[in-house]
Amino acid sequence: MNKLIQSTIYSGLGVLLLTAGCKKDFDNPNAATASQVLNSAKGLMGAAVGIHRTYSLNVAPGVADANGFVTKEVILLNAGNTSELQLTTGGTAVDGTNALLSNIWTTANKCIYDANNIINGAAQLGDKGYASGLIGYSSIIKALSIGSLSMFWEKVPDTVGTSATAFIDRMQGYNRAIATIDKALATISANPISSGFLSDLPPGIDIINTLNALKARYSLFTGNYAAALAAANTVDLTKKSTFNFDAAVANPVYASATSTNNLYQPVDSTLGLPVDIAPNLADKRIPFYTSINATINPRFRLNGFWNTATTPIPIYFPGEMTLIKAEAYARQVTPDLTNAVIELNKVVTKKPANDPLALGADLPAIAPTTVNEVLLEIYRNRSIELYLSGLKLEDMRRFGRATTERKRNLFPYPFRERDSNPNTPADPAF
Repeated sequence: MNKLIQSTIYSGLGVLLLTAGCKKDFDNPNAATASQVLNSAKGLMGAAVGIHRTYSLNVAPGVADANGFVTKEVILLNAGNTSELQLTTGGTAVDGTNALLSNIWTTANKCIYDANNIINGAAQLGDKGYASGLIGYSSIIKALSIGSLSMFWEKVPDTVGTSATAFIDRMQGYNRAIATIDKALATISANPISSGFLSDLPPGIDIINTLNALKARYSLFTGNYAAALAAANTVDLTKKSTFNFDAAVANPVYASATSTNNLYQPVDSTLGLPVDIAPNLADKRIPFYTSINATINPRFRLNGFWNTATTPIPIYFPGEMTLIKAEAYARQVTPDLTNAVIELNKVVTKKPANDPLALGADLPAIAPTTVNEVLLEIYRNRSIELYLSGLKLEDMRRFGRATTERKRNLFPYPFRERDSNPNTPADPAF
């Protein structure tokens, strides 16, 4: 792993790091050192903004893309995109040469490594309110990065930054993400985030709601339904938390797919679901996520969170929290179908105007009566509500969907990891 994560270069706010000189091959005596960055509040904030940017521009869109191809949410438009062609073909065509998967692996591990340094540095600050903000902010990126690896690979690194790191099961990975979140929430509880930190925080991020939402997500993935329900109940569903973009730093899916029409587009109005559980055509989430081009193929085009260069992308969805509650009730040892259906129908009947993300099906209430029927409707609505969020592959495994509905179950390890780490596990068969 140390060949993948060498000396850290923080890419946060330019004003926080002194400008490098013109020499390309010599150390710059005027540049801030890693030690200087990690020992000041402003330096740590710059580093935190750097990993935020790295995750939002590399890991998050990579996860959405890879997941979209293997779960049939999108269609490939140009077979010259080799990595994407592997994923849309699936099976053994996906191997350790895949550059998209390698970028997710390397960049997510780097985000974890950098987040650890920021969290450790923040703990030494005298301003505990500012430190709490830094720890909460960096813990979001760390938890997301661990979660991204755990969704795609059977085993994930136990540590980062060492030459021959051991691996742990991906469910342990989710638990590591949850432990990171719990530590951040405890720190914030002991020392509330200061107004000074909040004034420096990039717009779009709601730290406490995001931490609780991610705890609900990963608790659900580990099968800890009581914890998932408790965490989801703490999230304020009138709020949102997003990765924001601007003219200089564009929405990465818009930049690579929507604006070019040369990478991928939605498969069609089914959003990749089989015919028997395809969306109702009256579902207002279809025109939210897709638009129609009547003259130039493909007919279905990306809309929603990827329709302009500056459209924010949600870190979690209010509707996701409601569906987590529904699933947690349905999967209890003694299923509570009454409350499960109540929560499910909050998503089914929700009007776009009543959602912070303007996302709503606006359909009549439904009345499934058995556990299997309720879970099927939850899966259907997760697939629609959370379209192209990167979460569907994990859902397909959790809900026991037929392997014919996806192109891969878990991914092979990048060759660059295997070449540098003798402990790299064997690749999964599918």
